[in-house]
Amino acid sequence: MSEREGADGSSGFSLDKEFLSSLKGRILLAELVLCFVIFICVAASIPSYLAVPMVEFIITLGFLILFSSHYYLRFTALNWPCMDFMRCVSAVLIFLVVSIVAAARNSGDGGTIAAALFGFILTGVFSYDAYNIYKTEIRDRPDETGDGAAEPK
Repeated sequence: MSEREGADGSSGFSLDKEFLSSLKGRILLAELVLCFVIFICVAASIPSYLAVPMVEFIITLGFLILFSSHYYLRFTALNWPCMDFMRCVSAVLIFLVVSIVAAARNSGDGGTIAAALFGFILTGVFSYDAYNIYKTEIRDRPDETGDGAAEPK
């Protein structure tokens, strides 16, 4: 029986504190905080883009919970590194566009300036996360053939 399972064999919900203190956990937490800050800045200045940081906040929170609770290991049919990579790439593109629009619509409003600034910072954080995912999970994995055997590099 693993540490996560109780005496009756059922597993409870618990977060892995080691994951939260790892590089990936800290990156996900930084993404959450920056998404929330951008949500507040956008709500104060350009509410027409309010859904963008909120949706990304919810998606990132979902990935943080899945990774820190190790529930993603139960869904083996999904390619989690690829899904996480696509989450980061789509967030980079979306926040880059929103940040450029916020910078272009700069009317001297402090919320718009802050949203653009934090949007560019968040774009960098998501880019770094995508690079780390590609470097550690996608590129360094051995190639697999159709029969499941790994090909030598």
